[in-house]
Amino acid sequence: MLMRRLLIALCLPMLLGAARPPAAAAELQPFVRGSWRAILARHAGRPLVVHLWGLTCGPCRVEMPKWGEFVKERPDIDLVLIDADFVPNDPEAVAATLDKTGLANVESWVFGDGFLERLRYEIDPRWRGEIPQTYLIGRDGEVSSLEGVADLEKVRDWFDAQLRAGR
Repeated sequence: MLMRRLLIALCLPMLLGAARPPAAAAELQPFVRGSWRAILARHAGRPLVVHLWGLTCGPCRVEMPKWGEFVKERPDIDLVLIDADFVPNDPEAVAATLDKTGLANVESWVFGDGFLERLRYEIDPRWRGEIPQTYLIGRDGEVSSLEGVADLEKVRDWFDAQLRAGR
């Protein structure tokens, strides 16, 4: 079992890259153990919005074009998308959805480990996997969460407050 997981962890990045055109391969990254810390480190000191969604989640699919409009009007926002679906999603389908909703250029990850509970716990020990879920992570590392479909006006207000506080 351990060997199988190790093989999957080693091969998944290659499979994700092979499933899509080379230009888009770097955009969809496998979210595995340690990815959450890497995301937080990459965006440290800046306000960060992390949105968890999935292809099999109806509300997520309805809401994704609104996120696309949001990043178009606010290109200064650090947004990270994580496909945290309970079922494995075809990377091509994830990439197509991101492209169709105007989110193809947003930093995007897809759960890449069969041990979903570990990945969810790494993000938030209290989170049980409900999607959509949005985390607002302030410059100071303070985290707040929005359960369900995000009120983008609240996200906008939070982000603007973060920018004002950083001046």
